[in-house]
Amino acid sequence: MDIVIRHAREEDLEAAGRVSVEAFVGDGFTSPGSGYVDLLRDTARRSREAELLVAVDAVEGSVLGCVTFAVGGTEWADIADPHEGEIRMLATAAAARGRGVGEALVRAAIGRSRELGLAGMAFSTRPDMTNAHRIYERLGFRRTPERDWAPYPGMDLMVYTMAF
Repeated sequence: MDIVIRHAREEDLEAAGRVSVEAFVGDGFTSPGSGYVDLLRDTARRSREAELLVAVDAVEGSVLGCVTFAVGGTEWADIADPHEGEIRMLATAAAARGRGVGEALVRAAIGRSRELGLAGMAFSTRPDMTNAHRIYERLGFRRTPERDWAPYPGMDLMVYTMAF
């Protein structure tokens, strides 16, 4: 595989922020002026307060995608219980789509959950993020509608889980 997944380094942070904003705004999941864009861009904070995993091109070293990984019960976990891992803000650069970047990042988060001895994973996704849903389902995650939630009116989120 020509993709390397690792914890973000200082030199990755700016590019990871760009990829995150590009994916969420470019795909229409977030408006350019929303406060969420600032959170997406602030990869230094995500790296400090959770774990920021990046996918980099093995030859060029360019950032192709990223995901925030958090343990349930911590600040960056929205829905996971303390015995679960959670992914947030999964993003792949438009130019890198179709290379398996998103799947590799999710697999790395699964591996990280297992390394930490967690019992599984739980995370939220928007109903319209259908490309991501296909990845999750292919990797063995299952819809868990009884855990669906809305952080605010009009923002309905679906939950996917996996038990180890």
